[in-house]
Amino acid sequence: MNLAKVLGTVVATRKEESLEGLKLLVLGVLDTDGTTTGASVVAADAVGAGVGELVLYATGSSARQTRVTDARPCDAVVMAIVDSWEIEGEERYKKGAE
Repeated sequence: MNLAKVLGTVVATRKEESLEGLKLLVLGVLDTDGTTTGASVVAADAVGAGVGELVLYATGSSARQTRVTDARPCDAVVMAIVDSWEIEGEERYKKGAE
């Protein structure tokens, strides 16, 4: 699993039939301080995440193990919306406190 911030959405009117109905999000990959690394990824949304939210996403074969992405050609999936995280007892992020 990886941390990311939802930067935006992707709309593709022509796509593989099995991708119909999937919401696609543009994610900015984060480090443990919550800073964007400069890397980005497009991921299917399995949890209803919105722009600006911090999320956990998985890639590779793990991306096809959610109910939403099962048997679909997805290489990345958002599978959780982050409420908070801490490292060595220090809270690094709390939703709504930013």
